[in-house]
Amino acid sequence: MSIFSLSTKEPIPILMAAINAKYIHSALSLYCLKANLGYLQNQARILEFDIHRRPSEIAEQILQHQPRILALSLYLWNVELAHQTLQLIRKIDSSIKIILGGPEISYPADLHPISELADYILCGEGEIAFRELCQKILTGQIVHEKIIISPQPNLEELQLPYDLYNEDSILHRILYIETSRGCPFGCQFCLSSLDNHIRYFKRSLLFSSLEKLLARGAKQFKFIDRTFNTHTEYAAEILQFFLNRLDSIGSNLFLHFEAVPHLLPEPIRRLLPLFPPGTIQLEIGIQTLNSETSRRISRAPLADYSQYLKKIEDNIRWLRLNTGVHLHTDLIAGLPGETIMDLAHSFNTLLSWDPQEIQVGILKRLRGAPIDQHTHSWQMVYSPYPPYEILKNKTLSYEETCNIKRFARFWDLISNSGRFIHTTPLILNTFSSPFHSFMQCTKWLFHRLGCQSEIALPRLATLLEEYLSQNCTLPREEINRIIENDLSHSRKKQKEKSAGHTARQIRRSSSPD
Repeated sequence: MSIFSLSTKEPIPILMAAINAKYIHSALSLYCLKANLGYLQNQARILEFDIHRRPSEIAEQILQHQPRILALSLYLWNVELAHQTLQLIRKIDSSIKIILGGPEISYPADLHPISELADYILCGEGEIAFRELCQKILTGQIVHEKIIISPQPNLEELQLPYDLYNEDSILHRILYIETSRGCPFGCQFCLSSLDNHIRYFKRSLLFSSLEKLLARGAKQFKFIDRTFNTHTEYAAEILQFFLNRLDSIGSNLFLHFEAVPHLLPEPIRRLLPLFPPGTIQLEIGIQTLNSETSRRISRAPLADYSQYLKKIEDNIRWLRLNTGVHLHTDLIAGLPGETIMDLAHSFNTLLSWDPQEIQVGILKRLRGAPIDQHTHSWQMVYSPYPPYEILKNKTLSYEETCNIKRFARFWDLISNSGRFIHTTPLILNTFSSPFHSFMQCTKWLFHRLGCQSEIALPRLATLLEEYLSQNCTLPREEINRIIENDLSHSRKKQKEKSAGHTARQIRRSSSPD
């Protein structure tokens, strides 16, 4: 008899468990699997957790459903928690067939230790392979292969998952939308470089799904295509779709797209200014503005690097001047061959173009990513623990890496947060360059605080006032007035936020790890 035989829950043949980075995230990959289960769809259920739950709590809730099959999708942010959870489940009920997929388990030459707990591992896009595997397991067929390499499905033949989003997801979570897979660029730090052919889902199905989501009250959409703006016609069609419905949607529509920085063709330029300010966010991966680094990691798509940089600058400046688009730009520290001065140059240059946000990320060794080819030649040393961030390399010391991580954290708290919009320029003008100025502030704050997280806003404001009084030419009374005005403005913006997830929450959740 099952230990849960007295439970009122009905047994679920196929249970798909998602461990998201935050509550507001949704597990698109599992919804895609369920949408394509065919006649098995009504025998499947998705349970969503977040990384703040305990392994024992997740295991208990999974086991209460008495699944015959348990499927998990593994990422940087959840693999350790998933590992602990499965260890508990295996000890309690060894009969459950465990299927693992996702980026952390898709490369047989570099498997995470969690693979030892799996009955089956699906590598690649799993919609078809997962359905076939579940059919075999539930009908008692023997499957000899543990590692199953999933062939790429024809995206136009797949069922879309968006009808499966429930009311809680529509009202309180970020709705992830996928219009394509693949990327034409070969950036070695990114897994998308392994699939350089862009494939698209069936347009009629996509727009029908979007129409139904809007009718159900959805207003927050995060498109996860790696290169949204490479197909001009398709990008323009999606923008026009939402433009045509602005009046019926009302306020609070928010659209997030990932865009490559050097492409901004006329059809897209014509449409973007027509959206109300703050409606659209573009996440633009700059990563580096160093020509040698760009070529080393196969980043620069144009032979003439100066032309490439000019296109990026022109596009960002045009967007800031002519649209209400929110620009979230990314830089990566720790790329092979780059020094801290190279990072400083990229940061200062990008800052001069005036995007609303600059996220300074730390290079991660993603399983399967081609960046691994530089490990020996550039002495790349990564953490063995997720998210596998660089610790040091030939041109960047461990101390410099730690300083950059603190820089990134305090930049998020002070500048990217939007809480200190007038205070930030004071900090950036205290020394010889913006990067150096903020790095000095970062070191001073860390020395006073001894930490870079769980910092109360009033405490941070007080320390900024003290720091600026020592390093800024303005009188302390004026500094205090500027900081108080920033905090007052920030409190007012907080009150204006509506219930549920907001545009700001989506912006702050761009990098879940």
